[in-house]
Amino acid sequence: MKKVEKKIWPEYFQAITDGKKTFELRLNDFDIEDGDTLLLREWDPKSKEYTGRELEREVGYVGKWKIDDLTQFWQMEDIQEKGLQIISLK
Repeated sequence: MKKVEKKIWPEYFQAITDGKKTFELRLNDFDIEDGDTLLLREWDPKSKEYTGRELEREVGYVGKWKIDDLTQFWQMEDIQEKGLQIISLK
């Protein structure tokens, strides 16, 4: 198990802190697995500085897809027109 550190914008940090947001959507440019720890450091994009707030969460599930993989479920035109949504389950 490892710890992975990432920046997160204030509105998303607060949503996690409030218990409303229980997922992360990230570019698949780093290695992370079930059971790892995700350290999220609040980053203010306006000031381009860390705020000092941090939180850690255990990773429960990691799904990885490329856009072309998604065409097994939906037409590419529909993905481009409508976009995608992530649904958190409680």
